[in-house]
Amino acid sequence: MVRFYMEKGTHKGLYKSIQKTLKVFQTFALLEVVHCLIGIVPTSVLVAGVQVSSRIFMVWFVTHSIKPIQNEESVVLFLVAWTVTEITRYSFYTFSLLDHLPYFIKWARYNFFIILYPVGVAGELLTIHAALPYVKKTGMFSIRLPNKYNVSFDYYYFLLITMASYIPLFPQLYFHMLRQRRKVLHGEVIVEKDD
Repeated sequence: MVRFYMEKGTHKGLYKSIQKTLKVFQTFALLEVVHCLIGIVPTSVLVAGVQVSSRIFMVWFVTHSIKPIQNEESVVLFLVAWTVTEITRYSFYTFSLLDHLPYFIKWARYNFFIILYPVGVAGELLTIHAALPYVKKTGMFSIRLPNKYNVSFDYYYFLLITMASYIPLFPQLYFHMLRQRRKVLHGEVIVEKDD
């Protein structure tokens, strides 16, 4: 991404230049959910599932499918946030597996998200918002009545509901990370409430 911007001086065309790599790695992130399910990593299946499905949705059902939004500045927001997050997270995992975790990597893992998470969410929401007029105009992914299955689906309203779902989900995931941060960096014992 940096090389593209340095060479071109613009973000326009960035998504197109990185889309194959982005699609492969974000789709393979489904393995993270599998790893949680079978116990390879001690992360919550729900937390991993929400984060991975959100990214796959953004990659395949928003940015890939709606070409006119691929040059939006908001796409750059979530791409930069995701990239820095993944570099930090996988560096943390790698050094942890090698049993040689530098404090800076640990610190970065549990501090960068404080800014990157809201920036990524803002990028995702702004990108979905930018897609709304196109989706409404074209009716893409929508199923209208009448049809032989007697079922309707409106992708435009689905996107609105998806955006609204960030209201309850984002704080839960963000505060989960803040609790993890306190536990890892400050050694606090966190007692989770039973719902």
